[in-house]
Amino acid sequence: MIYLLIEFIDELVFGLEDAAWPLIRNDLHLTYAQIGILLSVPGLLANLIEPFLFILGDVWRRRVIILIGGVFFTLACALTATSQNFVWLLLAFILFNPSSGAFVGLAQGALMDTDRNRHEQNMARWTFAGSLGVFLGPLLLGGLIALGFGWRSGFWALASFSTLILLIAFKLIPDNKPGLVSPPKFREVINQLRMTFYELRNWTVLRWLILLEFSDLMLDVLYGFLALYFVDVAGVTPTSAAFAVAIWTGFGLLGDFLLIPLVERVKGLDYLRISVILELVLFPLFLLTSIYWLKLVLLGLLGFFNSGWYAILKANLFSSLPGKTGSALALDNVSGMFGKLIPAGVGLAAQAFGLGTAIWLLLAGPIILLIGLPRRYLTSDTSTPET
Repeated sequence: MIYLLIEFIDELVFGLEDAAWPLIRNDLHLTYAQIGILLSVPGLLANLIEPFLFILGDVWRRRVIILIGGVFFTLACALTATSQNFVWLLLAFILFNPSSGAFVGLAQGALMDTDRNRHEQNMARWTFAGSLGVFLGPLLLGGLIALGFGWRSGFWALASFSTLILLIAFKLIPDNKPGLVSPPKFREVINQLRMTFYELRNWTVLRWLILLEFSDLMLDVLYGFLALYFVDVAGVTPTSAAFAVAIWTGFGLLGDFLLIPLVERVKGLDYLRISVILELVLFPLFLLTSIYWLKLVLLGLLGFFNSGWYAILKANLFSSLPGKTGSALALDNVSGMFGKLIPAGVGLAAQAFGLGTAIWLLLAGPIILLIGLPRRYLTSDTSTPET
């Protein structure tokens, strides 16, 4: 399905980028603080733009927005490949983030609308497609390095692959509102966005938004610093660090694959509670051990047992707002404005106290999930009382 292919290329970019951080850092002479800014500021700026795009995708032609986002997504990959300094790379990331929102975020919403009774199942498939991309990203980088190429060649390859997917998307993505030619007036979009913000008064919706942001501590935030952790704290080479990242993503890929049949038989939240407890045990053990092979084993288990966190939590967010995928995406972006501050905070803490100390902050993720997950399975009826 074209929507899953779009998620694949997005996470392929993400996977290669995060594995390449040691190389990018050395090539562009970046500090921890600058890396924290690169991981936070573009996302914060995108969170100001993307809610309008998501609401526009609900009230106008979603297909057009997805395709325009795909064009700028491809250009951002090319701009990243040509970056010569911190400012240039920052501008590339600033372009990439809202483009990814339009291209990938609205594709996710379109997938959710294909069957509103199977949000968890479709999100499991979506997450597996993304995990496959994350897994192959470091392998692509490692292969290019082995062939004598660098991280820039990886982004040129991604720009070319993105162009191909964009052409496929042009052929296959249906038009949800083919009769509409002119876009709605700006005031109409603002009014729709205002109505969306009213949903924040609903505790069910607010719960899933909060849990999504804190779950990211053990997902994207950990992934963003993982290669640097292995180089600067564990003391391995960039190539060995890329291998460690591949271990984490490989076991995560396996977990995401097994999640697809699991959610057909088991309620997602029941599995999520167990996995959170396991992560609370595994992460401190991973940080405390100095034995490299044991670190890799624990890292693989961490990647395996955090599988499904994003898929299950995001599916419940969509289910709490039936028929309002654009609103769910917009609210997720608004809450993401706070979540995007976390990498910058970790970067500043690493600059002040060292990455080996700052990485412990990520343990807050599973702790908050353990506290915040509902004690019983919630239905899509947002008026249902909770415990």
